[in-house]
Amino acid sequence: MEYRRLGNSGLEVSAICLGTMTFGEQNTEAEAHQQLDRAVASGINFIDTAEMYPVPPCAETQGRTESFVGSWLKHQKRDDLIVATKVTGAGRASLNHVRGGPRVTRDQVHKAIDDSLQRLQTDYVDLYQIHWPDRYVPKFGDVYYDPARRQDAEPIEAQLAALAELVEGGKVRHIGLSNETPFGVMTFAEAARQHGLPMVTSLQNAYHLMNRSFETGGLAEVCTELDVALLPYSPLAFGHLTGKYLDDPNAAGRITEFPTFGQRYEKTNAAAATRAYVELAREHGLSPAQMAIAFTLRRPEVASTIIGATSLAQLDENIAAGELALSDDLLKAIDEIDARYPNPTV
Repeated sequence: MEYRRLGNSGLEVSAICLGTMTFGEQNTEAEAHQQLDRAVASGINFIDTAEMYPVPPCAETQGRTESFVGSWLKHQKRDDLIVATKVTGAGRASLNHVRGGPRVTRDQVHKAIDDSLQRLQTDYVDLYQIHWPDRYVPKFGDVYYDPARRQDAEPIEAQLAALAELVEGGKVRHIGLSNETPFGVMTFAEAARQHGLPMVTSLQNAYHLMNRSFETGGLAEVCTELDVALLPYSPLAFGHLTGKYLDDPNAAGRITEFPTFGQRYEKTNAAAATRAYVELAREHGLSPAQMAIAFTLRRPEVASTIIGATSLAQLDENIAAGELALSDDLLKAIDEIDARYPNPTV
């Protein structure tokens, strides 16, 4: 397993990170522990979760993922692992069961971390991330920014000051962002510089063959110049890039189990792009899933790509992608497909 520096944090994380959002919905506690054991045995030292997990989110299961991780974590050598979780941001009515309507205010941040630490059965997390901005931004399939949709939001300086208190109190080692924009990352960085607050060390955004907006929308330059690591999520585009839905539209997975979840992967050109990438992988004798994961790892800004699985067989296949290097000819062919179908799931 390759290990990479996590931005400006000084931490060394495995190039593959185990995502856990299926734990508690699609995976039982025993299955979750099996995945965690297999991941660590394969060299993974980086585990990512969130207070709102599992997905799709609902009041009955909220926090269950962290609890499953915690019941495993209490039996591990804690200092050998890098554990990341997230505080839920504002802007989604479907998450009003989280703290009565989640915000990234000082009081809510303190409550959120205390609840997460209790579920995780640890006294600190290595990386604490804002799951998405407290302010309005287009996300999860929205494309165009609409100034009329701006909403009241906690000032970024105040959010950062609240997170700084967690760092000072020893509950959090480093802080990160998720589903953020260039404006957001730059504003957090400027607040840190002006007020002597902790610098953001990572950005967890969607990044995969059918969503390369990180490369084209300014974030790649921002992260490079600020030494902020990218942690790509959804490298398989909700399973589409494995090719399983091309082979069997009713294949087991989140798309078939939760039909209203992940509709951004059904946009115009998404199916054609999926087929092109899957066929390209097979023409080169590669697993489509492994090609898709390896593609994300080629970027220098990427510290670790977050994978998820519901079976040990899927997990093994995804972990093995960390050892795959894509040839220049294959990368050129990928770019040619991207030119035909640019960012079809953004």
